[in-house]
Formats: sequence, structure tokens, C-alpha cells
Amino acid sequence: MGTEEKLLHDIKNGKREAQRSLYDRYSGIAMSVCLRYMGNEEDARDVLQDAFIKIFTRIGDIKFQGEGTLKGWILKVTANEALNTLRRRVIFSDTDNLPDLPEEESPDVENVPLEVLMQMIGSLPTGYRTVFNMFVIEQNSHKEIASQLGIKVSSSASQLLRAKKILANMINEYVKTK
Repeated sequence: MGTEEKLLHDIKNGKREAQRSLYDRYSGIAMSVCLRYMGNEEDARDVLQDAFIKIFTRIGDIKFQGEGTLKGWILKVTANEALNTLRRRVIFSDTDNLPDLPEEESPDVENVPLEVLMQMIGSLPTGYRTVFNMFVIEQNSHKEIASQLGIKVSSSASQLLRAKKILANMINEYVKTK
């Protein structure tokens, strides 16, 4: 029996230390998902707590299908909880009527440390950041994003384009100062 399978088995059999072990093992990576969506640590901690409540409530329903199953499921529950929180805040708007942003030259992203790049992404407006994360990092289509967020496909595409333009501007400014 593999590590995830044993952990899942022990949790389903009511072993509290297995629940603690699961939290210790996956809360760090789940927190990084929360931070990516929420943009600040306080909101991310709230989402993480709500996500783990759902995880422990629904863990009996998961069917083990090999190593990585549990981790993938935990990250999906966490991302969905973050999206639901953002949706409740109604942060997505129809951006079709916003003025166009100026075109930016292609950013020199290779000269930006990963930590700085992640901070730049985190500083994007919430709607832009969420669509950017779902499209670029999680590789969802605009149709999937629109469905999950309750927005138009064109709004998803527009918010992604604006996020990329803002990031390009931030990256170009960073590179100029270094």
C-alpha cells in the first residue's frame, strides 16, 4: 500500500493522527494555491481553513486511483474553494467597455527572479489575477473559466489580455531598473 493510499485508508478508518499527517503534508502546497488566487495571506488562510473543512468532510467519497490522486484532489478542492470565495465577492466584471491599455513590448521575463514574478502576479487586480492563474498556470480554456466564474467567454479573454499587458509593463519597468 502506497503512502497516499495508506493515509487515505487510515483517515477513512477514523485515525486522527492520519488527518493531522494529511494536513501537515499538503497544507503548504494548498496554501500556495490559496495565495495565488487570494493575493494576501489573511484571505488565503481563511480559504485554506474552509478548504480543509471540505476536504475532511468529503474525504470518504474519494476513490484512490494511484499515487497523486489524493494530492490532486486536495488541490482541486482548494482551488474551487478559492474561486467560490472570489465569486461570492463578485469581483468579476464585464471588461468589454474598459479603455484599451497601450501595447507593451515583449517583456524580458528571463531576467526577473521567480519570487519577483510571483509578487507581480499577486499584485494584479483580483479578477485579472484569477483568470491569469486559471488560464496560464492551471491551463483551463476560456470556456471552462467562464463557466466556473459565471462570466462571459469574452470577459475571460479580455481579463487575461489585460493581465498580460499589466504584467508586461511591470516586467519591463523592473528590467529597466536592474
